Amino acid sequence: MILWTGKHVVATLTGIALLVGSFLLAAQEKPDRPPWAQPSGAPGGAPSTAPKSSSPEPEVPRGTVKVNVNLVNVLVSVLDDHNRPAPNLPVEAFQIFEEGVVQKIDRFEAETKLPLDLALMIDSSLSAHKEMSFEREAASHFVQQVLRSDDRLSVFAFDENVVQTTAYSADVTVLQQAIHKIPDGAGTSIYDAVLLGSKSLEKRPSDHRRVIVMVTDAGETTSRSDFESARKAAVRVGILLYTVVVRPVKNENGRNTAGEHALETITESTGGAMFYPDSVQELPVIFDRIDSELRTQYRLAYYPNPHGPANSYRTIEVKVLPGYTARHRSIYFTGPQ
Repeated sequence: MILWTGKHVVATLTGIALLVGSFLLAAQEKPDRPPWAQPSGAPGGAPSTAPKSSSPEPEVPRGTVKVNVNLVNVLVSVLDDHNRPAPNLPVEAFQIFEEGVVQKIDRFEAETKLPLDLALMIDSSLSAHKEMSFEREAASHFVQQVLRSDDRLSVFAFDENVVQTTAYSADVTVLQQAIHKIPDGAGTSIYDAVLLGSKSLEKRPSDHRRVIVMVTDAGETTSRSDFESARKAAVRVGILLYTVVVRPVKNENGRNTAGEHALETITESTGGAMFYPDSVQELPVIFDRIDSELRTQYRLAYYPNPHGPANSYRTIEVKVLPGYTARHRSIYFTGPQ
């Protein structure tokens, strides 16, 4: 039998206390760890992450209007002094302005990975018949060349009417067959083609690049829509328009140039490009340039400051380092707020 005296009890309790204290100290201090890895509450360790009591958020006063501020995406094609795509520029090489006010670049991609939704529009009017066979071959090659796994393309034919001959697809064979089956037509409805192509692309995912590539003689004759309707639709949807004008008559005195000038304005507004091949034999080279540009575009995005009014057009300007030229959409539409 063990008899416990008062002294023994005190000594034993003291020893237990010392043992527990040593254990706690060891748990708190880890000399083999850096300060940021020490247990919470240890000297030099990370601050406690226990939730703090917080007062409820103040109520929004009645009559307050919440404004939905949308990120504005701007695709920028940069060309060097030899008119070639210029890749690998840093964000510091760019400045972006809205209505003349410099904006903070919140997102930047040196080579955008945004998928493509592309409307390929082939003019099948009588004036384009002479070169139609070669145009079909060049367009078929372009389809095979431009599409990536996440991209989708639809083939449109336009004369006096605009017909979407395929759904948006990545099936190259189906798309090429549709190109070769485009029937011959009569008039040329350029404005209708831009308008209906824009409406078609509007239904595609909003985080995709929306592109129209149009091959035409630009001899506008039969559109039911007018120029401003076509331009407004392209700008509102955020279309990037590339126009290839195959001119059956080189002399301006011998052809209708109104369609060309209209397409130049729409193309410039969207940030696309115009091409005037001397012959259809140049089409493969032009399609190569379009493909190369689409694969080397920069993406700049910003939250407008100050915010523009609802349902209004806002001007955009992108400046880049000397020796380079930036091409981009020059306006955008704010939409409702």
